Amino acid sequence: MVGSSHEALHRIFQKDPALLTRALQRVLHVPFPEPREIAALNVDLTEIEPVERRVDTLLRAETDEGTYLLVVESQGKVDDRKRGSWPYYLSYLYEKYRCEPVLIVITQNSATARWAAQPIRLGFPGWHSLTVRPLVLGPDNVPVITDERQAERDVPLAVLSAMTHGRGPRAAPILESLATALKTIDPDSAAVFVQFVDSCLADPQAKQMWRDLMTAIQYFWRHPLAEQVREEGREQGLEEGREQGRAQAKAEMVLRVLEWRGIPVPEHVAERVIGSDDPAQLELWAQRAVRATYAEDLFAEE
Repeated sequence: MVGSSHEALHRIFQKDPALLTRALQRVLHVPFPEPREIAALNVDLTEIEPVERRVDTLLRAETDEGTYLLVVESQGKVDDRKRGSWPYYLSYLYEKYRCEPVLIVITQNSATARWAAQPIRLGFPGWHSLTVRPLVLGPDNVPVITDERQAERDVPLAVLSAMTHGRGPRAAPILESLATALKTIDPDSAAVFVQFVDSCLADPQAKQMWRDLMTAIQYFWRHPLAEQVREEGREQGLEEGREQGRAQAKAEMVLRVLEWRGIPVPEHVAERVIGSDDPAQLELWAQRAVRATYAEDLFAEE
């Protein structure tokens, strides 16, 4: 189970390694050659005990122009210790694999992105013994994907967009387009992507909206986060009257989705939704809430 945004931000490239080269080519406009094959490698860079060094994600890309090691580091904040560890990682990997290493840093923070993009120069001015130039993916260059068709064309890139930008006023359209796109891929992959996004959403309102959207399309309850939520419910005494509690929770979720999408909910609509105890009916209304223009659209075909 992915438990943090740090882990999710680099593990998405383990789930879909080709996303990394697409990001380099399309987002950073780096003419990285098209890989024939990409394989995940052991991330443990430990040399001698007790010093232990690990990169976040390490991939090997075989291309017509040569073999490259793609070193992915998820960075949450400015950390000047990386001035020493990143050059170490690259030189160690080159020595071990005799392949050209490429450092890619991914972050959700613009200030951290600007810091990470600064070249690391070791040596004295005018004669640097070693220069490290990280490639950085962050809020300032990862595209904001709010169009459903665009999200469907490249679901992993849409997931990266949600993980990078899923906060503030832009969260709703990004998460809604991704929720729709997830229905076009296999359920197992979708469930993994759902967890990645959930781990990266620091804004409580955006996280709750995401979980409501996933409940509406029946993905949320398929992945490990669901057990955590169910356990929280049991601790609060919600096991008793379970069916009634589920219906009430789903009804409230339908209204929250409308509210977060900025759709006014008249009193008669709210009363009808809250008054329903039919799980199938509430499930249908939840799916309609994701696309509705007006609150009454919930009942349009009834």
